[in-house]
This record gives sequence, C-alpha cells and structure tokens, in this order.
Amino acid sequence: MSDAIAEAPDAASPRALSLNEQAYQAFKHKLITLRYKPGEYLNTAQVMNDLAMGRTPVNQAVHRLATEGLLQIIPRKGVMVSPLSIDDALELIEVRMVNETLCLQLASRKVTSSHIVSLRQLNQQIAAASEARNRVEVMLLDREFHQRLADIAGNSRLSDILSVIHAQAQRFWATTLSSESHMQEVITEHDAIIEALENGDTERAAEAARVHIFSFKQALLNY
Repeated sequence: MSDAIAEAPDAASPRALSLNEQAYQAFKHKLITLRYKPGEYLNTAQVMNDLAMGRTPVNQAVHRLATEGLLQIIPRKGVMVSPLSIDDALELIEVRMVNETLCLQLASRKVTSSHIVSLRQLNQQIAAASEARNRVEVMLLDREFHQRLADIAGNSRLSDILSVIHAQAQRFWATTLSSESHMQEVITEHDAIIEALENGDTERAAEAARVHIFSFKQALLNY
C-alpha cells in the first residue's frame, strides 16, 4: 500500500485562497490522512516547516482546527492531535446517521442527470484508487464524494456541519483502509446511493445513507 502523502486538493486555485485558508487546508489534510498521528504533540516550528507557511497562518489554522475537534490546545504543553477513541467514534456515528440521512433526503429532491454522471465518475475514480492501493487518494476522493452530496442537497448550514463531521470521521476510517473487502463495500454502497438519487427515491436514499454509515461502524468495531 502506498504511504505517499498527496497534496490536498483545493476548492479553488492556491492564488485564490488566503494564506490562512491555505494553511488550514494543508494542516487539515495532514491530520485526516494521519500524517500527524492521534495523540502526537506538534511543535509550531515543525508545522511551519512542513507546510512552508509562516507563524500567523499556522496559528490561525491551529485555532480553527481546534474548534473542529481535530486538535487540542493544552495549556503549558502546546498543541496535540486529538486522540481517537471508540467512544468518540460511536458518538460521531450517531451524529452522522442523523445529518447524512437528511442530506440524502434533500439531495434526492434536487439531483440532476449531470450530478449523477459526476457522482458515477467520482466513484469509478475511488475504485481505481482502491485497486492501486492508494490509501490517501481513496480518502481524498471519498471526501469529495460526500462533499458533492452535500452540495447537491443545497443547504449551506448542513454542508458546514457535514464538512466537520467528515473530517473527524476520516481519521477513524483511515485505520480500516487496509481491508480490501471494506473498500469494495464502500464502493458498492456509493453505487446504491447514486442509484437511489437517480430514481428520486427519498426513502431509499435515506436508507442507503444508513447502510453506508452502519458499514463504517462495523468496519471500525471489527478492526
């Protein structure tokens, strides 16, 4: 399996992003791909060097990521990558179940044929990355898949919530990606989501979301 760390894709070109946003995106990428390990203490100078960014944007990113639960600021000790625990994972799964079900219900009412084509192409890319055993690429493409679902749903507040939830969930998911069978399950579950959306079936879309999240839970508990 490749351990190479790909560059985080930006929603816009780097020139269009502020230095603070660039630092946030790059720092977040290293956290969700476990480049920075859960429980690890981080030195600001080290992070500045890793990201090739100045102190101010890195400090801004630290505070933003702390509010999202990915970092912890420990008085007199510094910054620690938030540890992973099964209790946290189970709480996160409960929150995902509610919000992603709503997301799919909304998306099923607004999806277009071009959305379906885009989702199918993206899931094919996930399958190819899985076949190549490129763990980081799979994670990045999966994040994009779920972000597109949130975009289709068309609720900006829900999209913001899901962005935070997915970043936290991906750190747990990264620990299970060595299982080829689980990766195939994910791709199949994505296909079921796409099919339900294509048919405009609200209940089936919601059920596909629940199945997908339950599969994540089982993979985590069995890891």
